[in-house]
Amino acid sequence: MAMQLGDSGGEDEVVSTINTTPLVDVMLVLLIIFLITIPVVTHTVPVKLPQQRNQPLHTTPQNINISVTKAGDIFWNQTLVPDQKTLIADLVKIAPVQPQPTIEIRGDGGAPYKFIGEVLYACQRVGILHVGFITQPPALGSAAGGG
Repeated sequence: MAMQLGDSGGEDEVVSTINTTPLVDVMLVLLIIFLITIPVVTHTVPVKLPQQRNQPLHTTPQNINISVTKAGDIFWNQTLVPDQKTLIADLVKIAPVQPQPTIEIRGDGGAPYKFIGEVLYACQRVGILHVGFITQPPALGSAAGGG
């Protein structure tokens, strides 16, 4: 029993590649069929589509910023409010407006809760429905778990 290496002298070798010519022929036929039938399918029912329009349904009122300092001073859109009665009088003017503006409270981080609570209580008394708090977002490098 001997093993032969090299050319065997005329034997046919087995071809191990796939002949893709029939596959390409079938794919081209399918492509032509789809190109012919798709335009017929997409335009079977003629309809008139509505035109696009960008029209606001209603206008929203300007938000009102109420700032509370550490010392308890209250500012209405950067104007000092002298006392609680003036704040309530200003809130009474905007309470019946439809749609009602949003009150945004910007409280100092070191301010006692009492001062901010007085503003909340005044909003509640006159019937303000939308009250929000404005906070400072954390710095990118000082996020929790960051290093």
